[in-house]
Amino acid sequence: MEKILPACPVETTLMLISDRWKVLIIRDLLTGTKRFGELKKSVGGVSQKVLTANLRSMEESGLLTRKVYAEVPPKVEYTLTETGYSLKPVLDAMIEWGTSYQEKTHDLLISGISKPGKLL
Repeated sequence: MEKILPACPVETTLMLISDRWKVLIIRDLLTGTKRFGELKKSVGGVSQKVLTANLRSMEESGLLTRKVYAEVPPKVEYTLTETGYSLKPVLDAMIEWGTSYQEKTHDLLISGISKPGKLL
């Protein structure tokens, strides 16, 4: 069954990466192939069940590939597809914006204009 994509391109992008964990998975796979355990450690704070569900969803969406090796214990590796790598500029923009926001809010805290927990 074919998925019907939203008419809005921003909504389409959000549909694919709106989950907090998906963005962090993409961030970590941009540097290359990772095993499940490496992803679980680098993403941090995510349960095995949630990580597995997100990886499966991303595989179904064509953002990454999953390679299973016939070994005991099982070895599974995840790699971004070309489509997954094409999200790099989106993550780069998020990094740039996030860094700017952190600096701005840090400066407001230092100057006393804002208080922790009540930024901007």
